[in-house]
Amino acid sequence: TAKNAALINLHLATAQLGKPGAGPLSLTGQPNAMGGREVGGMANLLSAHRELGNAQHRAEVAALWGVPDVPAKPGLTAVEMFEAAADGQIKALWIACTNPAQSMPDQKTVRRALERAEFVIVQEAFETAATCELADLLLPATTWGEKEGTVTNSERRISRVRAAVPPSGQARHDWQIACGIGQRLAVALDRAQDARLLDYASPEAIWNEHRESTRGRDLDITGLSYKQLEQSPAQWPQAEGMSAGQARLYTDGHFATPDGRARFAAVRWTPVSEERVSQFPFALTTGRLRDQWHGMTRTGNAGRLFAHSPEPCVQLHPQDLLRLGLQDGDLAQVRSKRGSLVLPVQASEQVAPLQAFIAMHWGPEVLGGRDAQGLPGLGVNVLTTSSFCPDSKQPELKHAAVQITPAALAGKWSVTAMAWLPADRVWQARRALQQHLAQFDFASLVPFADPLAELTDQAPHTGLLLRATSAQACPPALQQEVLGLLGLDTPDTLRYQDRERAQLRALRLSPPDAQGLRALQGFALAGDTRSGRWLQDLLAQGQGLNWPARQWLQASQTPPQGSTPVSRQVCSCLNVREDAITACLQTQSGNETERLTGLQRRLQCGTRCGSCVPELKRLVRQVPLPA
Repeated sequence: TAKNAALINLHLATAQLGKPGAGPLSLTGQPNAMGGREVGGMANLLSAHRELGNAQHRAEVAALWGVPDVPAKPGLTAVEMFEAAADGQIKALWIACTNPAQSMPDQKTVRRALERAEFVIVQEAFETAATCELADLLLPATTWGEKEGTVTNSERRISRVRAAVPPSGQARHDWQIACGIGQRLAVALDRAQDARLLDYASPEAIWNEHRESTRGRDLDITGLSYKQLEQSPAQWPQAEGMSAGQARLYTDGHFATPDGRARFAAVRWTPVSEERVSQFPFALTTGRLRDQWHGMTRTGNAGRLFAHSPEPCVQLHPQDLLRLGLQDGDLAQVRSKRGSLVLPVQASEQVAPLQAFIAMHWGPEVLGGRDAQGLPGLGVNVLTTSSFCPDSKQPELKHAAVQITPAALAGKWSVTAMAWLPADRVWQARRALQQHLAQFDFASLVPFADPLAELTDQAPHTGLLLRATSAQACPPALQQEVLGLLGLDTPDTLRYQDRERAQLRALRLSPPDAQGLRALQGFALAGDTRSGRWLQDLLAQGQGLNWPARQWLQASQTPPQGSTPVSRQVCSCLNVREDAITACLQTQSGNETERLTGLQRRLQCGTRCGSCVPELKRLVRQVPLPA
């Protein structure tokens, strides 16, 4: 909050507001964040930029609703709410449109809250969310493509949202669920007359009430109608009598304050809440991956979105890896004052020495295993701190002091299993395997998809990749269950097993084609997993080979002749890989812009969603000009 306020102060002090090309960018991170603020979607806010602590604002809303008053005491914000529930002060939780069992910091406190609460309602569109496992009542809700309503973007432009498909199964819209439960509660509390307050017939009826709540406010939209929004989006403010919205605010130097003058926010620099110390010398930051979103409740079901960053890891500077005696792929234990987890390390020059980066998306749905106390892992946010900004109440998810050491797994028995699965089995297999992740010291389970599948393909060829490590071999029954779930227990599966040394290799091949070539469809390696990387490449390539069984089953760092390693994917839209980009750039002359244009013209990478363009620019700078 202080950093954002400082940016706004800087623009205000230099008169860079209300002008074309000037002004701070939208300082929000969520879709429709503007719309959420407009309707008062926080514990201390009311509709139309009103504050719950303001008596006049409460009176205005009470008058609009036709009720005697509005509660004067603000509710608890997210971190405060879960801390109160963990202490037994809150008995019931109703969770909608969010996944706190993955996304909230200090996951041990969050889990204690969800387990101690006497009644937990989860209103969710995807049962894959970790929080669904902890619900007493699970209410199926509609997702974005099934909803009707409006959204407001960063330039204050309100747009109609129309459903693309009807709701699935028994799913209901969020507003219908809230109204239905509210009306039943009114009757149960012997206040049946209050049920009228939630008697909305449609999203338009709700929007009309919101519109009236904006009358006289800085975002006044009383000059708009749902019918107008059906024709085209519109910007606020557009008060009654205005023929169009205001394209740019503050051009006249007048601001939404009692005297019309802007206010500087007097902020002081404060250090992070958790400084690095000798016991916890690394600064951990969490953040997004290019192709994923939040807790991956939805994107985590699209295997193709894992191609760019396929598996959980902690990124460290190469100097730190050297000092710790670790190499790429080695397991490390990451520990904070709140919890610990085990995951592979990855060298990255983009991380400074004594810093570490773990993607915010790696929750318990993907990253399993056990912590230092032998308890089930809770994902990356078992490490993060619940300290929060006193103004915005936003937790400090971007920094935690951690200790990183090589994982002490005496004996270190590992398993790598990967297989294509039929569309009607892949997600059931995933749910079943997730239940076993806590039986290993480290485990990750991610989907993958055919990289050549078109973006329009609604059901691309999909499979699962399980990687796990423990101090000792897992029970034979669990090994057999993994094989069965991945379709590696059929009579035609190639298999080698050495029970004395706890080693297993199982491979499923396609039927031979006209040339007698067979492609890899799935494999499982236990004990000696050296072959895992090149088998993974072969499975992704789908390359047909005429190897005898002993070559498929051999344990070695390098593959037999006849296969080539798969280069890293850069453009996930068109499956353009780094080796192809490098080869193309070696033929492109000119300045950086001209080389990038030539690359895109030749390979089309970065011409769809554009998310890989920053990486393409980095490669343009990295690959030398042709001689």
